Amino acid sequence: MSHNIHITGQISPEQVPMIAENGFKTIINNRPDGESPDQPTSAEIAAACEAAGIAYKEISFSGNGLTQQHVEDFADYFNQAEQPMLIFCRTGNRSTGIYEAAKQMDLLDD
Repeated sequence: MSHNIHITGQISPEQVPMIAENGFKTIINNRPDGESPDQPTSAEIAAACEAAGIAYKEISFSGNGLTQQHVEDFADYFNQAEQPMLIFCRTGNRSTGIYEAAKQMDLLDD
């Protein structure tokens, strides 16, 4: 893989400063708000990212709701975003799926 990314499960706003300390420049969230009662909101994570100086983007979709538009939006943002990049959802599966779909469609810059 030529991209400097890490895919993971759900993160919390409290983890964002440590993510920044580890050198990540961008976070992409693929998990919609409200999937579980203990889940932090996208706005809470976005605020933590702003405070830590990390770029943040939400491109969320339900587990089986990935569309061509999601993949294109992901690729457009991914290609202009600074790396290293952390991409997350509940377990990492959706994030892996959208990344792989964008690669297979040859939408990601090398």
